[in-house]
Amino acid sequence: MSTPIIELSGAALRDHVAAELGRARARSEALTGAVDDTDLIRQHSPIMSPLVWDFAHIGNQEELWLVRDVGGRDPVRADIDHLYDAFKHPRPNRPALPLLDPTQTRHYLGEVRRKVLDVLDGAPLEGRRLVEHGFAFGMIVQHEQQHDETMLATHQLRIGPAALHAPAPDPPRSANLPEEVLVPAGEFTMGTSTEPWALDNERPAHRVRTGAYWLDTTPVTNRDYQRFIADGGYDNPRWWSEQGWAHRCEAGLVAPLFWFFEGGQWWRTRFGVTELVAPDEPVVHVSFFEAQAYAEWAGKRLPTEVEWEKATRFDPATGRSRRFPWGDDDPTPAHANLGQRHLQPAPVGSYPAGASPLGVHQLIGDVWEWTSSGFSGYPGFAAFPYREYSEVFFGGDYRMLRGGSFATDAAACRGTFRNWDHPIRRQIFTGFRCARDAAAEHQVS
Repeated sequence: MSTPIIELSGAALRDHVAAELGRARARSEALTGAVDDTDLIRQHSPIMSPLVWDFAHIGNQEELWLVRDVGGRDPVRADIDHLYDAFKHPRPNRPALPLLDPTQTRHYLGEVRRKVLDVLDGAPLEGRRLVEHGFAFGMIVQHEQQHDETMLATHQLRIGPAALHAPAPDPPRSANLPEEVLVPAGEFTMGTSTEPWALDNERPAHRVRTGAYWLDTTPVTNRDYQRFIADGGYDNPRWWSEQGWAHRCEAGLVAPLFWFFEGGQWWRTRFGVTELVAPDEPVVHVSFFEAQAYAEWAGKRLPTEVEWEKATRFDPATGRSRRFPWGDDDPTPAHANLGQRHLQPAPVGSYPAGASPLGVHQLIGDVWEWTSSGFSGYPGFAAFPYREYSEVFFGGDYRMLRGGSFATDAAACRGTFRNWDHPIRRQIFTGFRCARDAAAEHQVS
């Protein structure tokens, strides 16, 4: 059992930060080292950056925050800041920039990391909110792990033989689970004011009330989703929102991304491998609009973000909100499919040790789950340490994603963690589960 960050100080905290920085960098190097330099500089999709841009951007953010701000050191490469500013250059335009080549990028990241570790040895980790409990270092760890997941999504979009390999998940599974779990009406505490590395959009903790509702025990499976397809789900505008149907028609959607029908069976491509769609796995690579249409077809709806978090964190026996469904301890391989240990979701019902007190399974890991909610700040929200992490994205058409995926690292996933994307996005590792309102007799708290 690992010691919570909030309880670490001095050398123990510095050792933990160094280990997390090293773990993130090892993953980045594995993702970029799996392909040759030609693949690193190629743009595999106009909605994604070249892998080499993500890699250098990771180092540039680390330099800006840890070398220059926390460390007060001279810049390593101030001349490249504008190239790796995500707000200045949309993804389709990045290949045309005078980017560092792969060799230069590796050298740059190595130089930045050496300076960061020197800063870590001497910088105070208290007395300033940015460094309290190592926050700035934790922010950079999470940033790198988030871009690692983005790079993994780019690998999925690559054309060519498999470059990444990992064993299929084979965790314990619960049998004979109910289709739904009742979540009782009442208040719970959403968000956090105490998680040391929580980001600004997770804060502050606040009380929220819900009515009673039913939530699917597990994510929607490929088998479930194939029934929707077979029943003409993509051909009937009845199940789709007006925006969703317009997009379905414009984009020509007929199935989840990377699926194709041949020989009377559904197949998929997964990181360069062609295989039959696994019926018991959560469906993945579906947009919000597709998830919404399925839920309507099934006579249900998508849960709100509040409903998702309550089912994940609320413990009815104590009335408190946990860090994770299973409790306050950090995830282990017994709890959830996280950290790119595998390159696919585990079958539904897996990881019974990770179930919530209410009996909801796989809320953390496997697939990000679409909710019906838009993106906004919590009551009392304050941007920290910069507006561009969260605040500039509030409003618009974004929909909230919760829970992480098999590609998400534990450092960037907890019961309060919030992700968001446009409702048309499918390259990300997204699935969903459904909810429905409970009958009147369950609404008394």
